[in-house]
Amino acid sequence: MKMLFMVVLISYLGLGVAGSKYSRDVNEPKPTEGKNIGEFRIARLNQVWEKALRMQLPPVKQAELHSDLKIQEKDELQWKKWKAEGLDDTGDKETKLRRNFNVILTKYGLDGKKDLKPLETNYLQNHESNDVDTFDDPRLDKLWNKAKSSGKFTTEELQSLRREFQHHRDKIQEYNLVMDAVSRTEEIHKNVVSPLEGDAKEHLLHEKHADLKEKMRNLNQGFDRLRKISHQGFGEDGDFKEPRVIELWDMAQRANLTDGELDSLKEELKHFEIKVEKHQHYQEQLDLSHQKLKHVEALGDEEHIKRNKEKYDSLASKTREMSYKMKKHMQDLTSKITRNGLHHNEL
Repeated sequence: MKMLFMVVLISYLGLGVAGSKYSRDVNEPKPTEGKNIGEFRIARLNQVWEKALRMQLPPVKQAELHSDLKIQEKDELQWKKWKAEGLDDTGDKETKLRRNFNVILTKYGLDGKKDLKPLETNYLQNHESNDVDTFDDPRLDKLWNKAKSSGKFTTEELQSLRREFQHHRDKIQEYNLVMDAVSRTEEIHKNVVSPLEGDAKEHLLHEKHADLKEKMRNLNQGFDRLRKISHQGFGEDGDFKEPRVIELWDMAQRANLTDGELDSLKEELKHFEIKVEKHQHYQEQLDLSHQKLKHVEALGDEEHIKRNKEKYDSLASKTREMSYKMKKHMQDLTSKITRNGLHHNEL
């Protein structure tokens, strides 16, 4: 009887071991405690994200970086499909992806170059920097001080105008990053030996210079707009107040769209502006939540810390999701405006 019991027990344990070998708990990888393993499907992007966490970037910048990496991931995975189908013979798309990746690294100070100032978020500055009205550009500083002391703006209008100045400053910094990337490509181009390879790189350089020229044109138009508003104040005919939406609307008006297409796009931009404002609100709440969490951590109440940490993590996750959706929507709108504008110009 005792022998029979032992045989049944061994058989049961054997089945248990065999069953656990193929169970979901065993086969699904368990995340390492305290680390974000597999945040992205591309190893290089995971490395960048983990480095950003180690550097303890401010929460709003982390959310912005996360959304930029998500878009980079989407574009790279799409490019891999195109490449497999032979749709990127010139390597133009691959070059743009590499350039965008380098811009992201520099933008958030993750490229290892300490002498370059990382790009601030387009919308939210911390409370200390809100009291410092400098934009790292003498022309912008002079124009802002003139507008601020003119008495033509309400407090709300000044906040809106400051966001436009910050956005323009960020566009200048982005232009400089792209120009630096083009300069590095030109250095590589000088060392080309093969005539065929040289022709391909010549084409890529032409595309890059055309892109830089368009960005410079947008910068000049943006500065002209800031100068006009600073001197005259906000007109009653202003359709939008968020810088990114204003930029898209100005781009659409230059794209030779029909009146019907412009009316349709204006409605879409109104909905997009609501999304932008909601995203900005979440950024502000995330920053406040982070400050509160730091304060609670200093007090040392473990239960209080746990509750605030859960709220902060939830808000950070929601802010990242909203940031990605907003940037993806802006990317789609920009493509739509550019595509339709080019179509009409070709006609």
